[in-house]
Amino acid sequence: MVRLALSTPLDVRLLDRGLSVGEALAAFNAAHEAAGGVVSFLGKVRPDGDVLALELSHYEPLTLPGMEGLAEEARTRFSLDGALVWHRVGVMTPGEAIVLVATAARHRRDAFDAAQYLMDHLKSAAWLWKREKRADGWHWIEPRDIDHTDLARWN
Repeated sequence: MVRLALSTPLDVRLLDRGLSVGEALAAFNAAHEAAGGVVSFLGKVRPDGDVLALELSHYEPLTLPGMEGLAEEARTRFSLDGALVWHRVGVMTPGEAIVLVATAARHRRDAFDAAQYLMDHLKSAAWLWKREKRADGWHWIEPRDIDHTDLARWN
């Protein structure tokens, strides 16, 4: 049984605490019964090296509207039935969820492409700043060259 109900085709949220992946995906799937394909991606804090925490900060007046605009672009470009884009902000530890993206479309290729499109934009051209805490303190994280390459393929 689904406890969470989604009422709009695009569900975009900024969260300052954990997210229930199973509940979110069950609600998303229930909201898009006519979709032929539902694709999801969960991004987590990697336990690389000596990473103790990851902090995401943002500029509130731009972040949520920007993410909503991105979801609308994906919906139009890939003929989506719907999209879910939930992103955490604040401090997280290794293993915790950072981002959950789900897409629903009549055809699987559109759902897969839209999920990649959303993640490529969130990873490289988002309104979020990331830094890692290691034993020697906090370090800002910049997108890698491959992240920019991934983003450029959508132009």
